[in-house]
Amino acid sequence: MKCIIETQGMGTMVFDLFPDLAPITVKNFADTARSGFYDGLAWCRIVEGYVIQAGSPDNDIMTDSEWHIKGEFAENGIENPIPHKRGAISMARDDGYDTAGTQFFVVHQDAHKLDGRYAAFGQLVSGFEVLDAIAALPTYGPETWNKPVNMPVITRCMIEE
Repeated sequence: MKCIIETQGMGTMVFDLFPDLAPITVKNFADTARSGFYDGLAWCRIVEGYVIQAGSPDNDIMTDSEWHIKGEFAENGIENPIPHKRGAISMARDDGYDTAGTQFFVVHQDAHKLDGRYAAFGQLVSGFEVLDAIAALPTYGPETWNKPVNMPVITRCMIEE
C-alpha cells in the first residue's frame, strides 16, 4: 500500500505503508486520507532536523480529532518494529497512549528516541527533496510549536493499494 502526498508548490512525497506491522494505524490513516480529510490542510508544525507535522483539522497542533485509535507502539504493549528514521511516517498524539486520531508527522532526520513511543506506520520512498524543502521553511519558533510563517498546503493525500 502506498500513500502519495502532494504539497502545493513543493512537490510529491510517496510512502510505503505497512498494514502488516501497524494495522490499526494504517487503516485509520488510509480511511482518513480516502475521505479527503487531509486535502487542503497544511503542514502546521515544522522542526528542521526533527519532524514536519500535519493533519490538524484547523492547522493548529493543539486541536484534537473527533476520534482516537489504539497506539501501536511498545510503551503501549504493542510491538512495532518500524524505526523513526529519516522519512518515517508516524502518528502524532498527546500524552495519552491512545490519543492519536488524524495528526501525523514525517521524521526529517533520524529520531530514534521516538521508537517504541509513537506509532510509525510507513516509510518515505521518494520525495526526500520535498521533505527537506518543507523542513527548511521558516517558523515562528518553539513558543508556537514551530508553526510555519507560510503554511505549506497539502493539495492531495491519496492511497494506492
